[in-house]
Amino acid sequence: MHVVPLPALADNYIWLLHDDDGNAIVVDPGDAQPVEAALAQRHLQLRAILLTHHHHDHIGGVDALLSRHRVPVYAPHDERIATATQRVGDGDIVQLVTPAARFEVMAVPGHTTTHIAYTGEGILLCGDTLFSMGCGRLFEGTPEQMLTSLDRLASLPSHTLVCCAHEYTAANGRFARTIEPDNAPLAARQQEVANLRARNQPSLPVALSVEQATNPFLRTDSDAVIAWGRQQGVDGDRVARFAALRANKDVFTG
Repeated sequence: MHVVPLPALADNYIWLLHDDDGNAIVVDPGDAQPVEAALAQRHLQLRAILLTHHHHDHIGGVDALLSRHRVPVYAPHDERIATATQRVGDGDIVQLVTPAARFEVMAVPGHTTTHIAYTGEGILLCGDTLFSMGCGRLFEGTPEQMLTSLDRLASLPSHTLVCCAHEYTAANGRFARTIEPDNAPLAARQQEVANLRARNQPSLPVALSVEQATNPFLRTDSDAVIAWGRQQGVDGDRVARFAALRANKDVFTG
């Protein structure tokens, strides 16, 4: 399975997955134009659309795609996604014949209450729950929900390729260094991202193992993040420590 990030809108990625026989899936198409261009350029046939949550920058291109492609639309149980043809929830399996692919659905509330992720084929399609060196804002869920969701994602095999929906990596890295200034893998990842972005290359996908070593939101139990929490007056409560991390990121301008 080939995994291609399609830049869209201001800083979104629409994920295009395709096999060698010309069959394709798109994930969170907030805009139809980049999808249609990629399908034509690569001589691909769209076979399915996967959606992680209801925000317009993730579903805004679905109607236009459906006007040209008769394909199923997999989406969470959320009436705000009117284009869904098949609702899926935690533990469900999306089994596609063309391209041959199998994804397990994971409920990952926090960014929204009905947010889901898809994992399979060595890939994690996580929408706005997990970002490289960051995580999504809590628009609808609670810190406890989001931390539980991130814990679930962090428990996947370390070789899993993380396919996030936004190019936030450089800014996330600058915040992460304020939490763990002595984290060598984090410094190395920052330099890698700087080199990629200087060439206008995407910083994604990224191996989950890299996130486990560099992402403070996956490292709430690390010594460095615990020490940072104590400086913030948070001691011993990992949910409170995570909430402090997220609150600090919300106002970070570095």
